[in-house]
Amino acid sequence: MIRLSLLAAGLTLLTTSLSHAAAPPAEGYTNPVTAGYSADFPDPSMIKGRDGWWYAYSTGGPYAKDGHDGDAYKIARSRDLTHWEKVGSVFGADNRPTWADPRSGFWAPDIRYLNGKYVLYFTVPNTTATPGDWDYAIGAATAPTPAGPWTDSGAPVVAPRPAAGGGFEWTIDPAEFTDTDGTRYLYWGSYNGGIHAVRLTADGLRTVGAVTNVARDRFEGPYVVKHGGYYYLFGSSSNCCAGPTTGYAVFAGRSRSPLGPFVDRLGNDLNASRTGGTPVVASNGNRWVGTGHSSMVTDLSGQQWFAYHAVDRTDPFVTNSNGWLLRPMLLDRLDWIDGWPVVNAGAGPSESSKVSPVTTSSAATGDVRVEADITGTGQGVSARGGRVSAVIDNGRLRLTDRFGLSRSVQLPLNVPGTVALEVRGNQATAEFSEDRLGDPLATLQLPVPAGSGSAAPVGGAGNFSVAPLYKPVTRAVPTPRIGHVDSRYSDEFTRGLGAGWTWRNVSPDATVANGALQWKTEANDLTDNNTAAKASLLLRDQPTGNFVVETKLHLDVGTDTVRNYQQAGLLVYLDDENWMRLDHVAGGTGRFIEFGKRMRFTPVGAPSIVTFGGAMIGPPAETTWLRLAHDVVPKTGEHRYRAASSTDGKHWVWGAAWTLPAGTTPRIGLVSQGSSAQTEAQYGKATALFDYFRVTR
Repeated sequence: MIRLSLLAAGLTLLTTSLSHAAAPPAEGYTNPVTAGYSADFPDPSMIKGRDGWWYAYSTGGPYAKDGHDGDAYKIARSRDLTHWEKVGSVFGADNRPTWADPRSGFWAPDIRYLNGKYVLYFTVPNTTATPGDWDYAIGAATAPTPAGPWTDSGAPVVAPRPAAGGGFEWTIDPAEFTDTDGTRYLYWGSYNGGIHAVRLTADGLRTVGAVTNVARDRFEGPYVVKHGGYYYLFGSSSNCCAGPTTGYAVFAGRSRSPLGPFVDRLGNDLNASRTGGTPVVASNGNRWVGTGHSSMVTDLSGQQWFAYHAVDRTDPFVTNSNGWLLRPMLLDRLDWIDGWPVVNAGAGPSESSKVSPVTTSSAATGDVRVEADITGTGQGVSARGGRVSAVIDNGRLRLTDRFGLSRSVQLPLNVPGTVALEVRGNQATAEFSEDRLGDPLATLQLPVPAGSGSAAPVGGAGNFSVAPLYKPVTRAVPTPRIGHVDSRYSDEFTRGLGAGWTWRNVSPDATVANGALQWKTEANDLTDNNTAAKASLLLRDQPTGNFVVETKLHLDVGTDTVRNYQQAGLLVYLDDENWMRLDHVAGGTGRFIEFGKRMRFTPVGAPSIVTFGGAMIGPPAETTWLRLAHDVVPKTGEHRYRAASSTDGKHWVWGAAWTLPAGTTPRIGLVSQGSSAQTEAQYGKATALFDYFRVTR
């Protein structure tokens, strides 16, 4: 191994390591980070190129808010992750995949660096492989640089997959992952078919062996990383594109195997009818809704950042349209708290941040992160004045301290990549990965002497950087406070309906007996324009200020059968075009807790529309507890309601928040609806049992 000395005493890095470094970005940034470059940047995927730039790729769409300019598949680059510039498009007339239908666009890219090449996985919604339309497939293209030129592999990596009920599965949203044994996997899928995984050949361009279903058809946009010995599957859930009521959100499950089973924090399986999932990011009542389809990058300090798209609920559409949705890219800090990933410690999407990603080298003493790109043996990095080093040594990652104590691990693949060395206190951690995207090929730890000092590349490693090591956030933001029961707004259902209730269309199937409100699901539904005014609603006034409304609900819809769309739960109601509903829903063979919102919205320069969307919360059970926490948004005066659910009344999953306009007077209550003649012919009505309705303050 050859060690390079520093150019002068006291220098903390070689000047050549700064050859690509720009001036440090100003502290703080504003979302969306693609503002000024593109009004639309959905399904983002990022990588740090070996040229020192950060690159991002997205589904095609307009650059301008008026929709006049766009690309089929966008590439952007940045020096600081928060200001982006146009590179161009992946495919043009000269390199378009021949197996893609000439009418087809390209969706949902995933960028990787494999075997010394850049590999871009992509979705083709219409191919020439079958005579039908919407025969979704996944392809791959390779390039010598992140900007291209891109060469298609010549055939689908995952060909169109016929669906059991006819048509084709939604074979979309690819994401590659390489395990520590060198095995490569591809994940993909959506609501028609679920999330699947399959092994890939070493070059990443063909599949090998059987396909495994790893998550239910409640998810799409998979992304897998390894952290702390677990494999984490991220997936987006609910509707991607419902304008200001877009309920898209990201959930996670983890497993000891890359093929699952993946379970959430409370042990609920992501493949079960009552589908699990721990929230990672969801709407929080600010301007951003539809927070989904994520990827991840790591800055030079070691801090991970979550890249995802979102919808501005105040201005969601292309100018003068009421359906052409804009989904720009947001960037927020990803924290790991008690072993689970969460954006901004649970605070949700930010409109602005006080701290920017660390993307340039700077002097660092004490806790430090150094990294460099390597191409051969004897290359790596050192820190703390040479007291600790991490190098590639004849196919092994070797971590050594100044006393000669050393640990090493065999690398499963002989490929170029990046060596990163983090020293925190008396602990050193070395990692080797191909692309810095959460799938390291090897990781080592070693106790090291305390101290500080310079850092340097070793053996001719390139693209070297050094930065103070990030400080992890270890405590989540508080969840809403639960106060004391206010009997004036509550009902234990012990002696009929208590005072304060008002029926909007009395339900003949609702009775109070044995300490519960029993209410069979009716066919009328607030989401149906033909039946909304006929729906039975049980309503009462809500208190002023902060409060939490809670109910305990038993709904006998079972699991795995199709009982569309029997549901029951809590309601916040202004009128038939403006309301929220938190309920246990039977949809397809799945069961879920949905926090839905319906509203009338007037886009800029276009006629008003009525739109509905739903956000998923936690999984239901035979008996499920539901909560809505109300407060007033200080900036806007809007009513904000945040949803939570529980399967035992003790452990709660807090999720998305919706708002209602300032100056309005919402009412709160209960619903039991969404049945259908077809469902009732086979199963009859479902029966909702509400044990109580409590307001705490």
